[in-house]
Amino acid sequence: MATVTDPACFRSGREFAAWLGLVPRQNSSGGKERLGRITKQGDRYIRRLLVIGATAVIRYARRKTTVEGRWLNQLLDRRCARVASVALANKTARIVWAVLARGETYRAIHAAA
Repeated sequence: MATVTDPACFRSGREFAAWLGLVPRQNSSGGKERLGRITKQGDRYIRRLLVIGATAVIRYARRKTTVEGRWLNQLLDRRCARVASVALANKTARIVWAVLARGETYRAIHAAA
């Protein structure tokens, strides 16, 4: 909140996540799309906090099976934990932007059992 004083500077959560550097770098040429490592642009401290928090959530999700963690466990089946933690940090950054832009408090959406 202290670093991002006006969330209206960003058109979407995707643009906010790109500003934080949580998106892959593009090295595309000739119609061939090549995505590399994350860009690491933007505020280093916020990016680090998001990735460390996502890593803690991943450690918890591996031990406990919850309905909310289904997306994360499916991602962990396909990708390594480092890639999954950056993907979760990206998702969290988008949620943060939505909360800041709307001026609301966060409400988790629980899937119906």
